[in-house]
Amino acid sequence: MSDTSMTMQQRSTILHLEDVYKRYGELLILDDIDLSVKEGELCTLVGPSGSGKSTLLRLILGQEQPSAGELTIAGKVAGTPDTRRGIVFQRYSLFPHLTVLQNVALGRNLQTGFLERRRRRKEFDEEAMHYLQRVRLGQHADKYPHELSGGMRQRVAIAQSLLTKPPILLMDEPFGALDPETREEMQIFLLELWDEHRMTIFFVTHDLEEALFVGTRILVLSQYYTDGRGELPNGERGARIVADYHLPQMASSTEIKHNPEFVQLLEHIRQEGFNPNYLQHARAFNLKHPDSFQTLSEVEHYTATSVTTSS
Repeated sequence: MSDTSMTMQQRSTILHLEDVYKRYGELLILDDIDLSVKEGELCTLVGPSGSGKSTLLRLILGQEQPSAGELTIAGKVAGTPDTRRGIVFQRYSLFPHLTVLQNVALGRNLQTGFLERRRRRKEFDEEAMHYLQRVRLGQHADKYPHELSGGMRQRVAIAQSLLTKPPILLMDEPFGALDPETREEMQIFLLELWDEHRMTIFFVTHDLEEALFVGTRILVLSQYYTDGRGELPNGERGARIVADYHLPQMASSTEIKHNPEFVQLLEHIRQEGFNPNYLQHARAFNLKHPDSFQTLSEVEHYTATSVTTSS
């Protein structure tokens, strides 16, 4: 891992959510989300089905707005989608009628007017080629997406996002459609890219092993918990961040996935976030990351019991 000039404590907060709620009618999806992320973090987000992972991603992207609460990027209201956020989806957002080079340059072209675009075409192409080379696809610049493998198309999508230099790169199940071997290759590739650029990445995945392997920080979003509110009239609670871990070791090989400590942490997170019969009280959430914080109302905080379990 390369040295950095700033410690995590010295880096600026790039993403901040406080008391964020998201409802669809009477259905509460996200329930009082508190999250602070500093520049250069590679955050992975996991949680059981229906926990609202994609909803949280859409809020950060700006595709949807919170029902209540504060969501800021670099101190400014997140608002609607803009260049502060790049996005890589599971299904490579490439235009089939454009070459690989044209697809990568598209973001820069769309940000400029017609006359400036014509004047700066060579500059934009050279910049696009630079990022294609960074993702090891320079020799495929003149090909079309259908001529590339799934992993190669996903690298093109990442190059697209890198070119616009977004403060935050959002990744929504980016390797979910790949075969296992290609998926692991892309995980290593992402770590190499992050180590080189130290981008701020928010990476959503349903694969807990993947989340632990690629992240410098793992966030567990779950609807399986309890608090002082007792039984709620509309059924299940909305999801909260029930665990937040700093992952200090930068993986250089997939062999770490077989490390006993890695496996033990994986199983522990599976228990505290994915088991509907393991109900931690909100006061007992495993928020170990130094940037974690939590706001609880008086009634949410109240109880004499911290953890309830049943097999």
